[in-house]
Amino acid sequence: MMESLSVASGRPYRDGAILDLFTSWAQRTPDAPALIDGERTYSYAELDRLADRTAEALRGKVGPGDLLGVCLGHSVSLVAVTLAAAKLGAVHLPLGPRPGERRLRAVAEQLRPACLVGEPDLLPPGGERLALDLPTGGVVAALASGTQVPVPAGTHYAVLTSGSTGTPKAVAVTGPALGAMLRWYRELTGLGPGERHSLLIGVAFDPHVMELWAGLTSGAALVVAPETVRWDSGALTDWWGEAGITVAVLPTPLAEPVLGRPWPAGLALRHLTVGGDRLRRAPGPDVTATVHNAYGPAEATVTTTVHTMAPGGGHGDGAPPIGLPIAGAVVLVTDEDGRPVPRGVSGELRIGGRGLAAGYLDPELTALRFLDAPEGVDGTDRVYRTGDRVVMRADGVLEFQGRLDDQVKVSGVRIEPAEVEAAFERDPRVRRAVVAAEQAPAGGVRLLAFVQVGDGGEAGGAASGGGIDPARLLDAVRPWLPEQAVPSAVRLVDRFPLDANGKVDRRALLAAVPPEPAAAEEGDTPTERTVLKLCRELIGRADLGLADNFLASGGNSLAAARLLEALESAYGIRLRAPLVLRQPDLRAVARLVEERAAAPAATA
Repeated sequence: MMESLSVASGRPYRDGAILDLFTSWAQRTPDAPALIDGERTYSYAELDRLADRTAEALRGKVGPGDLLGVCLGHSVSLVAVTLAAAKLGAVHLPLGPRPGERRLRAVAEQLRPACLVGEPDLLPPGGERLALDLPTGGVVAALASGTQVPVPAGTHYAVLTSGSTGTPKAVAVTGPALGAMLRWYRELTGLGPGERHSLLIGVAFDPHVMELWAGLTSGAALVVAPETVRWDSGALTDWWGEAGITVAVLPTPLAEPVLGRPWPAGLALRHLTVGGDRLRRAPGPDVTATVHNAYGPAEATVTTTVHTMAPGGGHGDGAPPIGLPIAGAVVLVTDEDGRPVPRGVSGELRIGGRGLAAGYLDPELTALRFLDAPEGVDGTDRVYRTGDRVVMRADGVLEFQGRLDDQVKVSGVRIEPAEVEAAFERDPRVRRAVVAAEQAPAGGVRLLAFVQVGDGGEAGGAASGGGIDPARLLDAVRPWLPEQAVPSAVRLVDRFPLDANGKVDRRALLAAVPPEPAAAEEGDTPTERTVLKLCRELIGRADLGLADNFLASGGNSLAAARLLEALESAYGIRLRAPLVLRQPDLRAVARLVEERAAAPAATA
């Protein structure tokens, strides 16, 4: 019987409007705060007028179904352009403020959006330029000539995910799918007038769409998070308190340290939704917010399942499950042939229902991943193959077990190793690149790149690199990749070991990596030695010395956040990420720690 199989559906969904809800609030509560950006507050009426002016400037140049690429960070300009896209019926394509010059050029060439909006120096050359009158200034639209890729009818936004061909995949999500998800989220959190919702998630990461539109369609105020809070869990909770945030979304890598430290007293935060990676800790008894562990690929409109943990603890010590399907979602756990397995048996998670995306902006790829639903499954006529291994318990709750393929999560962002490999292989000196993931010494996942040099660089052998500097190879791929996809290190190899199926054996590659020799310099003071030890563990490089720069040596935002946590635990001081990251080398970081420790009352 179907009840004993791993198939479950959420309660019946209800359609939800998107733009109409925002304009309704602008008419009903025109003076209510819609967006708080630093010291400036924009009312619903002001934001609506700004969006109208932006839409009018673009009218006739961008229309229904046209892709509108947006290269802006969290700001009133980002929100105004997002609203303008909806008013024009255009398809919003959020790319983030710093997508990388070559990555942006690849998107422009392959997807051919009708328009790109961003800072003038960021946009690729060519096309007509149009200055937009937006509060942050300097924003220009580059209007392309030529024909964009076909976009499915009814698409509201498109978002990039990592692609196995070396090119990012663009997922097309329809207005009804987004509207239904937003309605579920507003009901889950009770979001409404008088509430304050954080605007924090990275713009190119699809949960950003949920937090932005949830605020604008609920009558609540969106509050732009300062850049520093994305690096520092202590600064984040301080900001929650100062800004009066009542509802928030966090990526898992930032949520875990927040849940791991004492919960601040007096926070107004009522609901915290966490997603993007496997959550490895439940909230403790001191957490006064309801925490929702959410799961969902971009191909299923941000959220598919959720496990809710009420305040007061008692949620167990292990990793929380990913929960039950949300309204309108259908989930099934299948074997290799796509047939539902009995409950309690692990298999691949497939998703159907109201929240399913229209597909990719690539019909062939859509046909590979979006399939007909198995016979006997109600509530959906097609399903998306997630590639995630899960098990459905007898009560219908899903537990996440990992990936079935090579795709990995780094700092909460889904990374396709093949995309990283393709970035290396753009260099004519590189014959082949293989990227493998391993557990970093301090937790989390790090990427290592193994590069085989081509004929042009083989003097002296590939392993010696023929004069090729691995660090320069790494620098060359940075413009092509998001921060989380840049490997921690590059190893030059003569050949790649193969497994029994003739595929590159990534485990053998990782096993053959010799331990990195520790730097001879170990520090002259206890603080220098502690900073060195922490940075070596967090970045995963045993050869770091005091003269090395944290960021240039492979440090990223997640490693910086963990460094700040470790320094606070060791010395009882609070440092801000920008101050630490401005230091020229690790010796200067240690000196900063010593100064703050000697004067604990000073403000970092």
